Amino acid sequence: MKPNLKKYWSRNLKYLLILLTIWFSVSYGAGILFADNLNSVRIGGFKLGFWFAQQGAIYVFVILILVYVRLMNRLDKEFDVDEK
Repeated sequence: MKPNLKKYWSRNLKYLLILLTIWFSVSYGAGILFADNLNSVRIGGFKLGFWFAQQGAIYVFVILILVYVRLMNRLDKEFDVDEK
């Protein structure tokens, strides 16, 4: 059973790294690094760089949480560690 748990945690960490990289890219990249370039586009009267810094990163974070829950539910079932 030990090798299975190592595979389980390995895949869990892989999911975490991928999702956190996406979140970091959106929050830091779009909200800070590329804000000046994105500010040429407007959403609802607000500059896109400002929108990402204030709201967009939060929306992406919530979506990533939902994706993580779905991925982990599948992973739990695959390794038979889900709540039945």
